[in-house]
Amino acid sequence: MIGGGTALTITLIAALIRAIIGPTVLDRMIASDVFLTTVVLGLGGDMVIRQHTDSITLMTAIAATAVFGTITVARHVHRTDGPESVGPITQPGEPGPEDAAHATEEAR
Repeated sequence: MIGGGTALTITLIAALIRAIIGPTVLDRMIASDVFLTTVVLGLGGDMVIRQHTDSITLMTAIAATAVFGTITVARHVHRTDGPESVGPITQPGEPGPEDAAHATEEAR
């Protein structure tokens, strides 16, 4: 019980630090998702320990806020940066586009 509370507290602090430091909007959004998820987990743990169901409405509202916030930020980033800013996805060990450009420069 104390270990779980300690782990949740450390997670909350780490997520808060990441949300403040950033450096990108996506870093801050992921940190806020982790923060809100940790709050929901804490409320769920409280419900189990105290054997009540009073926090279900609050947990649902927090989860909905996190989901809609994530969707909104993802759509905003997609519109401002565009899908081409993400770049192709490569498997570990596969050469990426920057490796191909470096290889062609060496061949010259």
